[in-house]
This record gives sequence, structure tokens and C-alpha cells, in this order.
Amino acid sequence: MKRVLVLGAGLVSRPLVRLLSGHEDIALTVGDLDVAKAEQVLGGAERGRAVAAASSDDAVLARLIGDADLVVSLLPYTFHVSVARVAIAKRVPLITTSYVSAEMRALDRAAAAAGVLVLNEIGLDPGLDHMSAMRVIRELRDEGSLLTTFKSCCGGLPAPEANTNPWGYKFSWSPRGVLAAGRNAARWLEDGRIVDVPGEKLFTHVAPYDVPELGRLEVYPNRDATAYIETYGLDGVRTMFRGTLRYPGWCETLDAVSRLGLLGDAARAFSRGTTHEQFMAAFAADGSGSVARRVAARLGVPADGAVMRRLSFAGLFSDVPIGSTEVAPIDVLSARLAGSMAYAPGERDMIVLRHEFGYVTATGRPGSRVATLVAFGEPAGDSAMARTVSLPAAVAARLILDGHIDATGVRIPVDPGIYEPVLDALEPMGIVFRETRTAP
Repeated sequence: MKRVLVLGAGLVSRPLVRLLSGHEDIALTVGDLDVAKAEQVLGGAERGRAVAAASSDDAVLARLIGDADLVVSLLPYTFHVSVARVAIAKRVPLITTSYVSAEMRALDRAAAAAGVLVLNEIGLDPGLDHMSAMRVIRELRDEGSLLTTFKSCCGGLPAPEANTNPWGYKFSWSPRGVLAAGRNAARWLEDGRIVDVPGEKLFTHVAPYDVPELGRLEVYPNRDATAYIETYGLDGVRTMFRGTLRYPGWCETLDAVSRLGLLGDAARAFSRGTTHEQFMAAFAADGSGSVARRVAARLGVPADGAVMRRLSFAGLFSDVPIGSTEVAPIDVLSARLAGSMAYAPGERDMIVLRHEFGYVTATGRPGSRVATLVAFGEPAGDSAMARTVSLPAAVAARLILDGHIDATGVRIPVDPGIYEPVLDALEPMGIVFRETRTAP
């Protein structure tokens, strides 16, 4: 019997737990601070058990990890390094779906010396984006072609029929995580020129983005795309861009909340009983008039325009108390958005992941390929976000347990020994990229 420990029973964990618990040779333990959530995710699995696991309790982590043959951490990314340290010490392989931080990367030598694989970025974005891109890049390289342009754009969105609020967005994963990502600086390569954008200007760099059969979306830059030039082996590439997709209007609104300071994560003091309108007054321009009008004045947007309608829809000018006397603005905002922008029963979410490859053949002729994944959630079932984040991790876990992936150290899935079997195993689950080509 193979023992697997899953840490975290959040929004994306259910498909992974279901897949792994369906194997008769796997005994599954799900640990979460809220044991009831872990029990709910397990759904009565015969070989599953739920345990209390505080991610900040090293002693509990050491005991649970020491009893496992493999660990999957679906905790917030801030906890992954501490989990990795324990896993390396216990010589237990670890999987996460999060970006590799500098602190995680620094554990590479220790993990390799212990003969342990710490596999990160094996979710959707990052994860499926890497694997699907590397499969095409490898094919082009084997043909002798030189990749000149690579653009990769991904977004988790409401399906068109579920796009029913003025923000054009609903949450299929952590609201705070979505908002916190809006503070990230971005960098990319555009026709040989490096473009840097600080986090506070992120949402001013937005462009229209058309997807066949879905229509007009918008895209804004996602982190440091240039970091993957070496990782993907793209010497000679002239354009390297990674972007996040949203419905039109999201970026102008996130730019507004960013300029107001609502993405700040430093706790501020408020009087007991402070309402959301009174909270917003702290970010409004001085002067007379309603709080909403003074916020609009500070932003320089029409008081009756789209941005203000979205803020009002979220209840940010309501008389509902914020419920705390010391709280970070981002937590007030994420709580309001979580309450007003949740999926209704039966509504579907949608994942769009699209790569654009421009290349020159060995004979000097230009060509292009586009690979697209569009996945929809299941009404009253798993969301597309949950499936595309957790199933790659679940498949990788099975492959590691069976010895089909035997790498060590801190890795991401850009080696064919990892991405080929994972992508092959995902295809029968409906996670498939469709390609169009312009022949050279």
C-alpha cells in the first residue's frame, strides 16, 4: 500500500483526491486546519482519512510527512518551503502546483543529495502551460526550426452563459490569491526589447485578445516571461510573453482598486462597527459629497461609469460592517468579492490556455502554430479550474509512486520524462490541446 499525504482541502483539491483515492493500492490522508473540509473532500473514500494539520506546526508536519511515501501540498504557496524542508529531511517526494520561489530553488542541492524530487509548477498555470509548450517546442527543435516568437496566455473565467456580473469574473480559486497576483511586477521580451512593468502599473498594460468561438477577451502580462527563455531552451527568440486572460473591463477595475490602495496587505486599524462605505472613505478624495463620488474623484473616473458600478456591485459602499478592527485592505476587498462574485449552483467556469508559436524552418521559411485548451466546468460537479490545476498533480503523483518519474532535486515539468507521460495520461480525462498551423 502506497501512502499519500495531501495537505490542503481547498477549492481545487477534490479532483486530485478523487483520482488518487480511486487506486486500490493508495492509502490517502488529507490534512487541513479544518478537519470537516478534509472529510468533505474525501467524500467517504474507503482508504482515506482526514486529519487536523496546521501548516505552521512543524511537529505535526514532520509526523504526517514521515508516515507518507509522497506528499502533495495544495497549501498557500507561502507554506511550501517549510513543507519541502521537512519532506527533504524525511526523504519523501513532494509535489506542489505553485511557482518556484527563490527559497524553494535554494533547496535543490539538498533535495538532490537526499535523492528526493520536489516537483513544482505542475498545475494549470504554471503546469499545463509548461508541458504543452515544451511538447511543441521540442517538435520544432527536432525539425530544425528556430522559434522566434512565443506567447502563452491563460485565464480562468466564467463560461459565457455564466458571465453575469459587471466584473466579468467569478472565483474558482482563492479570491485573495487572485487579487494578490495583481501586485506582481511583469517582464517580457518584445521584438528583442525587454519590457519591465512595476506591479502598481500592471493593469495599465492591457491589450485586446480574440479567441475563436469565444470572442473578445483582454490580456495583461503575467510575471517574468524572460525567466523561461533559458528554461525552455529558446536561444534566439525575439518575443517571449506570458499573459493572463480576462473578460474586458477587469483590468481597468483592478487598476482602479490598485491605485486606491485596496490591494495593500498591511493591516490598518478601524473603529468597531466600521461599514464598507466608511472603510472606502479612508481611500477617497477630500471634500464634500458622497463617499462614492469622492472615490470617483480620486480615481479620475465618472461617478456613474463602469468602474464605479463594479465597486458598488461588490458592496463596497454598503452599510454592512467590515467585521474587524484591524484588517488589511486586500482582505476586506477579497471578502466582498468572494461574497458577490461566487458561482451559483449549476454555473460553469471556463479555462482558456493558448500558445502562439512563430518560427523559421531550417530552410528559412516562416511558419506558425497555435495550441489551445478550452475546458469547461461540470454543472454541479468539479470546476474546470479544479480539474486543470489538480489533475496534472495527481497524475504526476501516480507516475512518481510507480517509478516512471525518477528525477531528483527541485524541478518543474519541462523535461520530456515528466511532461510526456503526464500529458498522455491527461488526454483520456478530456484535457487536450487543439492545434492550428500555418504551413511554411
